[in-house]
Amino acid sequence: MIHRVQGTLLAKRENFLVVETSGGISLRVFASPHTLSALPATGSPVTLHTYLHVREDALELYGFLHESELDLFEKLISVSGIGPKSGMGILGVAKADQLIAAINEGRTELITRASGIGRKTAERVILELKGKLAALGTAQETLNLMESDVELEETLMSLGYSKAQSKTAIAKLDPKITSFKERLKEALKRTKG
Repeated sequence: MIHRVQGTLLAKRENFLVVETSGGISLRVFASPHTLSALPATGSPVTLHTYLHVREDALELYGFLHESELDLFEKLISVSGIGPKSGMGILGVAKADQLIAAINEGRTELITRASGIGRKTAERVILELKGKLAALGTAQETLNLMESDVELEETLMSLGYSKAQSKTAIAKLDPKITSFKERLKEALKRTKG
């Protein structure tokens, strides 16, 4: 099992990155939009916590900047009907603390925003994982921020920004900024830069 990869970031693509290890081997690592947006510039050193998914016809490596994201991913794919691609899809809709808060509070609406995840699958995720995930912050603060981010993403998209641009800008916001107006202002600065 490959648990961690350390090396130089060679490339970032829509849903994966390429890391060259010190041995000269380049690895393709699938990652969520949050992970990809938080990566340093190409050519920089990078360390990823990884999960190796073994199939009959492929070996796929999934990478995460924080071990807490890897732990959440492993718990998600333990749920019947959730494979690695669906797990990455769920991780792509919100930050790990927001997902954990939504699961622990029994709220399906965030999970169903992932491509290919319907209400029944989201309910199964909550049924199997509720109470088994350690919260990374206070649940109410996290849920308030999560609801604000959903509204913020919709606002940015109504202003003509793509979903990807909106998500990237929101992912880079300082979580200490809690006012919707201030978060929108900062997100608009980040979509231009």
